[in-house]
Amino acid sequence: MRKSLSLQAEMGQEFGACVFDVTLDCEDGAPVGGEFDHANMVVELANQAQAAIKNKAINVSPRVAVRVHPVDHSAFEQDVDMIVGGAAAALCHVMVPKVETLSDVARAVRCIDQAAAKAGRISPLPLHVLIESPAAVHRAFDIAAHPRVQSISFGLMDFVSSHGGAIAASAMGLQKATGATELDQFSHPLVVRAKLEIASACHAHGKVPAHCVVTEFNDVALLQAAASRAYHAFGYTRMWSIHPAQIRPILKAFAPLDEEIDLATTILQAAGRADWAPISFEGKLHDRASYRYFWQVLERAHQTGRSLPGEAQAYFVG
Repeated sequence: MRKSLSLQAEMGQEFGACVFDVTLDCEDGAPVGGEFDHANMVVELANQAQAAIKNKAINVSPRVAVRVHPVDHSAFEQDVDMIVGGAAAALCHVMVPKVETLSDVARAVRCIDQAAAKAGRISPLPLHVLIESPAAVHRAFDIAAHPRVQSISFGLMDFVSSHGGAIAASAMGLQKATGATELDQFSHPLVVRAKLEIASACHAHGKVPAHCVVTEFNDVALLQAAASRAYHAFGYTRMWSIHPAQIRPILKAFAPLDEEIDLATTILQAAGRADWAPISFEGKLHDRASYRYFWQVLERAHQTGRSLPGEAQAYFVG
């Protein structure tokens, strides 16, 4: 966790923006019986990261979140009371794993809001939720519609495990060999269906779909290909990493190309000169629907640390 926070600060200085979140994990990260001590450590780390922006050498605000235990776990309320109560101002969101129903979301919101209020936080803490079972996938649209849910992540390994052996272990990983016959996470029909349902639910309600981890972190080309496929073929706009070496390849895969940035800048400038009326550009019609798309290209470039032309950079100043 300390290494991740340090890398976030370093890359924030490099790119001039915070290009990835750090989620301090209390679910899988805490040893059984050590939940209390682990939560205390998370509070300390989150507050230290927030305090670091007072250092003049660091001018990019960190984005630090916490993943608490599931709402039905005995440590859930303790996590929320300690971490939100002790670091409410330092958190950008709270991640709640193994969400099954809207009732789970509602319970999480109540507990988080109570702890945040006691800590003096005024703005509501957004929720990021993990969907990890077939039943939860079935309810993805309802969960995405909840106003406090900002993002939904897909929990691949728990999803596969929840099928009682009906989905082979190969579906948790990636096929490395061309022509391999085993089904992986991008080809198994049940896994593909779940990924698409979650992405579609998020886009239907203006939320952010976050793709699951890729465990093969030593193969950079394989990771980048998976990240590119998650974005281009499955509609995910964020992706989890489990190792610092994965962050740059993921950012590269999700970032627009230079020619896409230049085209978006040119079209938006032309649209602005036309007071956002329809225009003809290189023999093609563009109107407000395509203007919205090209604006999203520039947003994605900014969020992934890409260099923007001066005229486009001005959109993100102030």
